[in-house]
Amino acid sequence: MRMTKKTTVFMSLLLALSIFLVACGDKKEAASGKLQVVVTNSILWDLTKNIAGDKIELHSIVPVGKDPHDYEVLPEDIKRSTDADLIFYNGLNLETGGDAWFTKLMNNAKKEDGKDYFAVSKGVEPLYLEGKKGQGKEDPHAWLNLDNGIIYANNIATQLIAKDPANKETYEKNVKEYTAKLAKLNAEATEKFADIPKAQKMIVTSEGCFKYFSKAYDIPSAYIWEINTEEEGTPNQIKNLVDQLRKTEVPALFVESSVDDRPMKMISKETNIPIHAKIFTDSISEQGEEGDSYYDMMEWNLTQIHDGLVKK
Repeated sequence: MRMTKKTTVFMSLLLALSIFLVACGDKKEAASGKLQVVVTNSILWDLTKNIAGDKIELHSIVPVGKDPHDYEVLPEDIKRSTDADLIFYNGLNLETGGDAWFTKLMNNAKKEDGKDYFAVSKGVEPLYLEGKKGQGKEDPHAWLNLDNGIIYANNIATQLIAKDPANKETYEKNVKEYTAKLAKLNAEATEKFADIPKAQKMIVTSEGCFKYFSKAYDIPSAYIWEINTEEEGTPNQIKNLVDQLRKTEVPALFVESSVDDRPMKMISKETNIPIHAKIFTDSISEQGEEGDSYYDMMEWNLTQIHDGLVKK
């Protein structure tokens, strides 16, 4: 497009209007008097929303459907984090592993650990990447065990109450009701998984993110690659899993909603084991779709994994 004087003036006005609208939005949020809360991903967004409701202004850094292991921080994320009263992150080597994007963000926002930002996984018994143990080698996917989801929710409520004691009764009431709902789903799942034949008990996914789930429901897991920060779907990884599956009676494979499904399709073709369903790991889905909350994604996963593994 040829830039005329009129065009240049128009573009300048448009930019100025955009800056003005953003500034107005920021002032409106500040004027609301509500606690400004930032979380690192959509799962934590939903957990926090269930506990806080409309008592806070809430922003998720990593958008729905995006991988929280590696993330390119946007200017809005820096501003939101700088202005935040309270920030929640998963911990367990999720946002602080790889290129440590969250650590860099907190440094840029001049936030202090334990004062401004908190790991919601505090109190979770960590599991570790295969063959590795120690700080920085934790498997971060603790939320895939509902017992840990309950720990997350209680940690979130504790920090909300500490920062906003005026709304303590609301937070306490909501977290009690919400964790009871998660506990009921967990009990139903434990009973449901008891009917899977032992020879068919194995969750096969692209990323090795179901260790916590496996421990909770006594179902071994297998995978193509272990964590999304390493190479994904290499010929050697595919060969190793194919060889492993040929020695089993596993009736179904699963592929996560946030990964490339082509490597799992190759596994399916080589083993003649069908892909039963897409399941959720690192993100909830868009609002209005299946799995658009932490509760719904876990209910979906539990149902799909059970139904896939009981097939003959």
